[in-house]
Amino acid sequence: MYKPGRWIRGGGLLLLMAWAEVMNTCSAQVQLKRRVILMGSVFDITIVERDTIPALQRIGEVAEEVRRIENLISEWKPETQVSDVNRNAGIRPVKVDREVFELTRRAIAYSRMSGGAFDITTAAMDKVWKFDGSMTAVPSGETVRKSVEKVGYTGIVLDSSASTIFLTAEGMKIGFGSIGKGYAADRGRALMKQAGVKGGIVNASGDLSAWGTQADGREWIVGIGDPFRAGRTIRTLPVGEASLATSGSYSKYAEIEGKRYAHIIDPRTGYPATGLISVTIAGPSAELANALSTSVMVLGKQEGKKLVKRFPGYGYLVISDTGRRSKGGLRGRRLPSD
Repeated sequence: MYKPGRWIRGGGLLLLMAWAEVMNTCSAQVQLKRRVILMGSVFDITIVERDTIPALQRIGEVAEEVRRIENLISEWKPETQVSDVNRNAGIRPVKVDREVFELTRRAIAYSRMSGGAFDITTAAMDKVWKFDGSMTAVPSGETVRKSVEKVGYTGIVLDSSASTIFLTAEGMKIGFGSIGKGYAADRGRALMKQAGVKGGIVNASGDLSAWGTQADGREWIVGIGDPFRAGRTIRTLPVGEASLATSGSYSKYAEIEGKRYAHIIDPRTGYPATGLISVTIAGPSAELANALSTSVMVLGKQEGKKLVKRFPGYGYLVISDTGRRSKGGLRGRRLPSD
């Protein structure tokens, strides 16, 4: 018998799960969740297994996979391949594992498809915008222009035969803070499915990949958080084999002279995204969903919706600064605003 459910928040998404951390069901399965800190973020890993011990083992395997990825792509750890690429910007190509090469290749494709609204070279951007409440004036145009001088995905040169990455200008950097967690969530799901785990969720602070069902056979239910009221939801979505990602300015932004500036910066201009407060994307891959949600925040509602519609199987929920909602391709139940 189940106790009442609760919502678990993560990056604008809330996961409806049973109150008990471990649930025994008539099918002799348990549902176990553990929280770990990886990639500088909170990962909530939920596994449905036949018993507690194998469930804990599977959670450990997912955590180890995420840690492995972090040790490949983190730009904050000096020993990673991505850090080596960044140190050699403007100097020489760097040979990387095929996994890092292909992730970079996909990131460049996301940049092209979005017209540069998404760009992993924003890692080199000067931090001229402050989102801690201390900023009272917009930086000068010259300051903003200089902040993106080293930004531009067209400066990444890939050599497939040699598996090398070369950043053509000194001071350039690449970073996977935008899609790295989504990629890790997708990899965790793939690893568990390959191991025969029937259901679970890898939730990387809102970049979420799910498969199967809960221990009692019910669908996983995810709630999209209300950006205007913490702890409240505006829509619930049933998810089976699906991923979700949310980008938004509801918790990290600057407000100057009555205008809200999101912490998501347009890499083409150096100015923060404006107009939208939250973008949720649902589809097969958390990696692509995150690239799309970031792109839509930068592009705005109209151009962003056109972009998402180019990807069959992906849906969106866009919320403007004024609270106006627009959705497409999502099933689920809308919750009242009050």
